[in-house]
Amino acid sequence: MQVAGTIKYTKTYEYIKVENKTGVVGISAEASDKLGDIYLVDMPETGRSFKKDEETAVIESVKAAADVFIPVDGKVIEVNEKLAATPELVSSDPLGEGWIYKIEIADLDQLDTLMDYEDFKRFVGEEG
Repeated sequence: MQVAGTIKYTKTYEYIKVENKTGVVGISAEASDKLGDIYLVDMPETGRSFKKDEETAVIESVKAAADVFIPVDGKVIEVNEKLAATPELVSSDPLGEGWIYKIEIADLDQLDTLMDYEDFKRFVGEEG
């Protein structure tokens, strides 16, 4: 799995995969492991704009409900419709088919405030 340079992480365990000015947002494998079996993903409304760190979605699992926060300012341009029928994709393939939504990134400079994979792994190690 290639993670260097294209994926950034937050301290609240979200990731954003950047493709030009589009960001694909989901939760990290570490977050999905902590949540356990996921049975519902409440997604944001397409077309809605959010500010960095604002709550955008909720994931419900057998262990807990977890808020999903937007990593950078942006407008939701697509949600992962597959998650309505198969929310467990968030656990089984968080960086692939388990993405939650896509955004049009408002300020690319905000990506500089996020962690790369190596920094994120160190952060997770310090947390755990």
